[in-house]
Amino acid sequence: MKKIALLMFVCLGFAFADDMTMVKAYSVLGAVVGLGIAAFGGALGMGYTASATISGIARNPSVGGKLTGTMFIALALIEAQVIYTLVLAIIAFYANPFIA
Repeated sequence: MKKIALLMFVCLGFAFADDMTMVKAYSVLGAVVGLGIAAFGGALGMGYTASATISGIARNPSVGGKLTGTMFIALALIEAQVIYTLVLAIIAFYANPFIA
């Protein structure tokens, strides 16, 4: 019931908004959804990377140092993509390019 009431209030806000408010609202919505998708994808990628590294070390412990170093580089690259999405979300929040 609470979710339905919240959805009704959100729809009410969209119904009485002017054009600039709608642009701001859609920009915030797009930023939040995009950041959520990027964080979810980054978490999946990091999990698969760690899993593959642990599996590789378990099979051949002598290459553990090389695999760990490579894993940290891969994790940094995966996290960089999420940070880029965060930067774009912050730009959409504070320096909205869609508002003239």
